Amino acid sequence: MRVLIFIVMLLMGWNGHSNFILIPMDFETQDNHLKAYGISYWLLEKNQKVQWLLNYRGGSFLSPYSEELKRECTIRGVSFEVISDSKSEKILKTISSPSQNMEAVLLEKAPKIAVYSPQGNAPWDDAVTMVLEFAEIPYKTIYDKEVLNDELLLYDWLHLHHEDFTGQYGKFYRAYRSAPWYIEEKEEAEALALSLGYDKVSEEKLAVAKKINEYVIGGGFMFAMCSATDSFDIALSADGVDICEPMFDGDASESGYQNKIDYSKTFAFTDYVLERNPMVYEYSSIDMTEKRNIPKSKDYFTLMDYSAKWDPIPTMLCQNHTAVVKGFMGQTTAFNPTQIKSNVLIMGKNKLNDEARYIHGIKGKGFFTFYGGHDPEDYQHRVGDPKTELELHPKSPGYRLILNNILFPAAEKKKQKT
Repeated sequence: MRVLIFIVMLLMGWNGHSNFILIPMDFETQDNHLKAYGISYWLLEKNQKVQWLLNYRGGSFLSPYSEELKRECTIRGVSFEVISDSKSEKILKTISSPSQNMEAVLLEKAPKIAVYSPQGNAPWDDAVTMVLEFAEIPYKTIYDKEVLNDELLLYDWLHLHHEDFTGQYGKFYRAYRSAPWYIEEKEEAEALALSLGYDKVSEEKLAVAKKINEYVIGGGFMFAMCSATDSFDIALSADGVDICEPMFDGDASESGYQNKIDYSKTFAFTDYVLERNPMVYEYSSIDMTEKRNIPKSKDYFTLMDYSAKWDPIPTMLCQNHTAVVKGFMGQTTAFNPTQIKSNVLIMGKNKLNDEARYIHGIKGKGFFTFYGGHDPEDYQHRVGDPKTELELHPKSPGYRLILNNILFPAAEKKKQKT
């Protein structure tokens, strides 16, 4: 009986000293940074508490100990440390110190995620859907019909697949106008617009952009990459103005349309000049792709350093195990900093070319983040290129930025000071 009591007391004592699981996010000790986000999301789905330890070992996660969590980390190949209650208290005390640029943020619930993408698109067509699949984070694919039917209200977070909201079919006309896939996609887009009651694709895409605008103003979180960033703002600013040439919408563009652009309607950009030539693979002067003169070996951008206690939002969005991230290209690679509104944060910048790569802002009650480029682990993605195998890039800092945005809506919000 005494032996049994001793064993029970020993087990109780052991449990008392192993009350938390720390998922480190530094380079040295985490084997799979990307799947670690999936573990945090999995915990939130189970209504479990998760604390995001901003700037502590690369933005680590802390959660109460359970055998189920331990097993799930092992199955997914995520590195973890079992720590005592006293050690977790020591970590949190260090983080709370005014001398440390750290903060512990409580993640409260799993955000409902929607990806705006054409039906039938393979997940590897888009970096966000690829990393969602890899991290095992659930999402729903929606497109124009669902957006126009106000189904965005069902979701907390929206990603815009690299869409062309201007109705110019990605400005692919010069290189691909005779390609079967281009012809087919154009016909499908025109048929969809007609079925939804619009005479032109540009008019239908504008209606979609305005619905997304309402969603963000009402408190939604929007994330966009590549051409979905600048084409979205351009569409909003050209509301009521025909900027499309005949090969795109069947009639001539409006005379003097540049002077009719309304920059007050945009999220991030201002004072840009639209590219009028339909043969040029570019929307406007926002994008820096054609202005770049950076060799691949030197193409990196630097993440800004914010105060975790005073500015937790941009600090969350910049969590990483490195402050320097490999650059990558896309139709919209980077943003001209002179054409970014003054109230928008530039969170990542290539200093060699003075270009913004990663920006964030507030619109009404909601938030948006724009990330330049197509695929963080495919430097110059081209039509028809093979998909990226994320199993080969489990520590990708470029993909971590996407996943920061996915967890961001789960956090208890504090007003930022910057």
